[in-house]
Amino acid sequence: MDPLRYAGLPFERQRAVLFDIVRNEPLLMDALVAARDFDLPQWRVVAGAIYNTVWNVLTERPSSHGIKDIDLFYFDASDLSWMAEDSVIRTGQEVFARSTVPVEIRNQARVHLWFPDKFGQPYGALKTADDSIGRFSSKTHAVGLRLEPDGGLDLHAPFGLDPIFSLRVVPNRVLDNWRGYTEKATRAKQVWPELTVEPW
Repeated sequence: MDPLRYAGLPFERQRAVLFDIVRNEPLLMDALVAARDFDLPQWRVVAGAIYNTVWNVLTERPSSHGIKDIDLFYFDASDLSWMAEDSVIRTGQEVFARSTVPVEIRNQARVHLWFPDKFGQPYGALKTADDSIGRFSSKTHAVGLRLEPDGGLDLHAPFGLDPIFSLRVVPNRVLDNWRGYTEKATRAKQVWPELTVEPW
């Protein structure tokens, strides 16, 4: 089956395909259900576990192939201490104890506090969890999902879904993050050789 069969289709069609893929992937759906029950403010499952799952379906690989972890973002500006975030992380270990891959939980209200030390450049404070998705080093990675109380899926994809369905890793130059982009793109190409990686 052609792995590019959904490339270039309208966003609404790609979104419907994405939702079908997610709903048929227990690793993701179990994480979304647990995250909904955890009910952190502005939470979303983001990035790798989503687009990696799509690539596995498109290239007919096992469902968990290449998925190192599940990233769970939330936004709580009421307490920016590391202790508050660490408490959420520790509680999350119990919430996601059944997950077969680690769940990495991060408060996006705190990113501006540690990003400069880790990456050597300033990072303006975020106003929402979704704001952070638009700053990912790749437009391909910029995708987040939330499972609503009624069972519906809510998608945030500021650059659309075509890079994912086109098997293209595309840089997002909003930050000078060529190093992070290159590292992630190199690993992705090794795991999914069908990918096309656009240079920074």
